Amino acid sequence: MKPPRFAYARPETVEEALSLLADGEASVLAGGMSLGPMLNMRLAWPELVVDINRLSGCDVIAVEGDTVRTPCLVRQAVMLRNGNVPLLSLALPHVGHMQTRNRGTLCGSVAHADPSAEVPLCLTALDGEVELTSQCGTQKVAAAVFFDGLLTTAREPDEMITALIWPKLPPGTSYGFAEIAQRRGDFALAAAAAWACVDGAIARVGFALGGIEDRPRAFTPDASGLPASEATARELAETAVGELDAMSDRQADAAFRRHLGVEMATRALCDAFAGAVS
Repeated sequence: MKPPRFAYARPETVEEALSLLADGEASVLAGGMSLGPMLNMRLAWPELVVDINRLSGCDVIAVEGDTVRTPCLVRQAVMLRNGNVPLLSLALPHVGHMQTRNRGTLCGSVAHADPSAEVPLCLTALDGEVELTSQCGTQKVAAAVFFDGLLTTAREPDEMITALIWPKLPPGTSYGFAEIAQRRGDFALAAAAAWACVDGAIARVGFALGGIEDRPRAFTPDASGLPASEATARELAETAVGELDAMSDRQADAAFRRHLGVEMATRALCDAFAGAVS
């Protein structure tokens, strides 16, 4: 299919981009890995497409205190090589394919808000933030409240995601990631991202589940003192999945997604426990 007719602009500055978004009838183009197919399938009908690829400085990763800031033009392939967010290093090889990762951006994946996508899942697991900017100013929104549902977010039409903020967890934290998809590179039927601090027993643990309900969900159970074992991981996974309102579609019904969620969360937690054990 061919996309609908739209006007096209390629601003040179963030300020110019925001002025183009001010009327709320525009879509932002960064990597185009989500917007392109949606235009071709006529699931998106913007009056204007704003290509932000010329914005200066928006591809520079910055470590700022206890956080890592990834602006809107940071490509997935670049972040995969960067290593400043270890959980992303585990998850990004599952995102699409090499060719799509070379163009796709972290912020673009978060803006698209597919409930099975790996980047939103990791941002949610780490309790990260989304930096939203409009002509009225900049605000930071926690990932836990940014994702409203299937392909919907808290971003207003005149706002642009200018960066993602990734917390750096304490030294000694280890990570795990697991997903299952029909084919390598497809969106996950279920996925889990986990982190853990272990000192003999569990000190702190957190994880998030994606692909099961209409948005990623994070869990930080009080598991202090419990053994860092597969049995503990499965118990935490089963409790979390029991709280989810699982989706049904042509790929998997709700019961199967819940089953997959337990298995993926158990695997991710076990990997985090194994890496964190001193």
